[in-house]
Amino acid sequence: MRNYDFAPLWRSSIGFDRLFDLLDATQRSNEEGFPPYDIERLGDDRYRISLALAGYSPENISLTAEQNVLTVEGRKDEQKRDLLYQGISARGFKRQFNLADHVKVTEANFDNGLLRIGLMREVPEAMKPRSIPIGQPGSSSFEQLEAKAA
Repeated sequence: MRNYDFAPLWRSSIGFDRLFDLLDATQRSNEEGFPPYDIERLGDDRYRISLALAGYSPENISLTAEQNVLTVEGRKDEQKRDLLYQGISARGFKRQFNLADHVKVTEANFDNGLLRIGLMREVPEAMKPRSIPIGQPGSSSFEQLEAKAA
């Protein structure tokens, strides 16, 4: 895997700290790919993460959303069994997903060994684009204030 030096971007960019931290963490990540998961887009502002958790029960899984990170942790109860072959994982795991600003977890369902987590992006009204009317010269309150000051 290639390593990239983000130092030139740090010197000339302001306010992108979180993005650079995510890129650095991705480079250093050695995740082994367990549990397998899908991320799908359901609409413009709706997403779903599906994790394949065969052999786990809802009691063995915890979901935590803190700031912009969704953490899914699983642990299995230790059972003494005499297995001739073990192909189903019996280990614990911790999987983290970085969420964009204003993305919230809306639901979580566990069915047939699949954990499905619903996500929705809720952009505040103040941050949505708005139309700004263009007035005629001399009609703006700013120009009227300038005229009074002169």
